[in-house]
Amino acid sequence: MARSYRDITDAELAVMQVLWDRGEASIRQICDVLYPNGGPSHYATVQKLLERLEAKGFVHRDRSLQVHLFRATIGRDDLIGLRLRSLAEQLCGGSLTPLLTHLVKTKALSPQERAELRALIEQSEDAPRRRGSRKQT
Repeated sequence: MARSYRDITDAELAVMQVLWDRGEASIRQICDVLYPNGGPSHYATVQKLLERLEAKGFVHRDRSLQVHLFRATIGRDDLIGLRLRSLAEQLCGGSLTPLLTHLVKTKALSPQERAELRALIEQSEDAPRRRGSRKQT
């Protein structure tokens, strides 16, 4: 199955994790996190991964300094949403219900997770009513 243009590999995701944790970082800083005691081939690998992420629009490179700094242009939650919607499209005809149902059935939720899920469902149910009440004013 072909990857979509905006999909990212596991190696690219590891780079994104570093950028989300640090805010911004140089190639060397990312390399030091991913490959402690790594050599030139590891540096080249991180450089290539950043080039790919930049081409996909997930990373911005600041070229104003001698050492280029990189930062994520997409947040962790936004990427989770993209990947889940893509997975739902591929496996469930676009519906999130089978995907969410499976996740809830296969892993026991903590009381806090259940409360958060209930609150989220209530928020989504209240949203149309709030929009409807605004139209009337």
